[in-house]
Amino acid sequence: MECKKEKNLAGCNCSYDPCQRKGICCECLSYHLKSRQLPGCCFPADAERMCDRSFEHFARLVTDKKI
Repeated sequence: MECKKEKNLAGCNCSYDPCQRKGICCECLSYHLKSRQLPGCCFPADAERMCDRSFEHFARLVTDKKI
């Protein structure tokens, strides 16, 4: 399967600048799931910048109807 990195970058809101996985969604997802996290694209921009990408943080945002 061909990676569509340039197209993926248009929807990537990751605020971690030196991230080497930006636009490479399969690597990003695999990386974060190993740490019980979700990638930044699952969060609204203000929540993503908090650097808490935990499942628990995501669940709180859903419960608070922020997602």
